[in-house]
Amino acid sequence: MLRAMIVDDEAPARSELRFLLEQTGKIGSITEASSVRSAIEMLMGTRVDVVFLDISMPGASGLQLAEALYKLKNPPAIVFVTAYSDHAVEAFDVDAVDYLMKPVEEARLDRAIEKVIARAKPVPVEPVAKPTNIERIPVEKGGRKVLIPVDQIRFIMAKDDYSCIFTEDDRYLSTTSLAQFESKLGEFGFFRVHRRYIVNLVNVEDVETVPSGAIQLGVSGVDERIPVSRRRVVPLKKALNL
Repeated sequence: MLRAMIVDDEAPARSELRFLLEQTGKIGSITEASSVRSAIEMLMGTRVDVVFLDISMPGASGLQLAEALYKLKNPPAIVFVTAYSDHAVEAFDVDAVDYLMKPVEEARLDRAIEKVIARAKPVPVEPVAKPTNIERIPVEKGGRKVLIPVDQIRFIMAKDDYSCIFTEDDRYLSTTSLAQFESKLGEFGFFRVHRRYIVNLVNVEDVETVPSGAIQLGVSGVDERIPVSRRRVVPLKKALNL
């Protein structure tokens, strides 16, 4: 059930709107204010979900109140209820949920309330997919399987029918193809820079343009310079925020 406030300087208009709101069965409480000033005073001590707001009132206008509420961290929804149609653009500039013309029609009011309810509902958060359990990958070393943490890998190079995995102080062979590594390790910050190389971007120390115009990467912990194919230069720079 919504908590509502009606702000209108005309008592008959407030009474009529109160009656219509009560008929919807969707409003739990209703407070009334006859001016922007009194509305602000009430809002300081009362939490409401939606303000049904006239525009043309003596003193400060309804648009001025809406602008002030719009700046709040958790503002109430605003539904303008007015006899004038020429403020619609300004109304939606302050993120109004709806703009109703007097005399208010029941069906139109009900649709406005449904919009308020829809906005108030929390947006469902999609569960974050957990990375596949490959924080360590199996490799061949001296005839045995060794599990290497992916954050220790500097780069991977295709070599004949194998992939050669380079860490800071060693290298290992794997029968997993470079394409398979690219698919598995992409979410861990690895990037395919060349048909023969995948690099762990967190370990890239420098990007060098050699005299031929080609790009090479310096990777921490290894002496070898990693070539970058021309078609991968632009996406690589984006990945490195260059």
